[in-house]
Amino acid sequence: MISRMPRYVEPLFRPPSEARSLIFQITIGCSQNSCTFCGMYKGKKFRVRPVSEIIEEIAGIPEIYRLAVNRVFLADGDALVYPFDGLVTILEALSDRFPRLARVGAYASPASLATKDPQQLALLRGKRLRILYFGLESGDDETLLSIKKGFSAEEMAQQAQKARNAGMKISVTAILGLAGRERSLAHAAGTAAWINQVNPEYFSLLTLFHRHNEDFVRSIEQCTRRELMLEAREMLSKMNPGFTILRSNHVSNFLNLEGSYPKDRDRLVRDVDAAIERAAAWPGFLDSVPEYTEEYY
Repeated sequence: MISRMPRYVEPLFRPPSEARSLIFQITIGCSQNSCTFCGMYKGKKFRVRPVSEIIEEIAGIPEIYRLAVNRVFLADGDALVYPFDGLVTILEALSDRFPRLARVGAYASPASLATKDPQQLALLRGKRLRILYFGLESGDDETLLSIKKGFSAEEMAQQAQKARNAGMKISVTAILGLAGRERSLAHAAGTAAWINQVNPEYFSLLTLFHRHNEDFVRSIEQCTRRELMLEAREMLSKMNPGFTILRSNHVSNFLNLEGSYPKDRDRLVRDVDAAIERAAAWPGFLDSVPEYTEEYY
């Protein structure tokens, strides 16, 4: 067998917390790729890479680097959809190759979670697949329908809870501004209720931005910065999970927030109020729509 280093099919995405992880691209693109707001994988046709190719790439990592690897991230956008037996083989090869490997992470959609039963998820967790990154987007069913997510909030809660019951950590993302002005507060309240129900270990906020999604952006009346901060405030004030770490440090966010629930809830709400008060000193800022855009591809 001829070994080789990973050769990525760009663009390659990973969560901020996987910045120091070694990435293996076991699928190309996203198995759903129909969400109207998302432009991450619109230029890719989804496919599952053969196990043999992944094993070659794992074996191809030079010995000098093996001891430095303690985290691995499996890409692309929905790697958990990988067939179960092949995924087990890949995880076992990672453990054999990297003696200090502590954790493997992957993006997971509700569709890919539905392909794995609780026993399979528990086995994968035992093979060091310890954290799944889950794009909730919204806990409001009307918003989910408008973005063609393909699942209701309750259906996604059941799939996420199944992974948590198997011992996996869940890192959930939602998107400020996704519902537009019309359903802004309903989107916030529904998302808070979902977080309270599922109690994910991590919850991150992004803000809707332009990236190969112009048709969707034009289909809604976009929120101003004031409305986005009030949306965040509504969400933060209604969240009361058992224990969840909150972050809003994505590049799309103009307001960075961080804290732990439930202990920091009141402080986080005050942080939003203080930000609104400070921003009022800049004429026009609060009443304008953010224009952050990514044009990498």
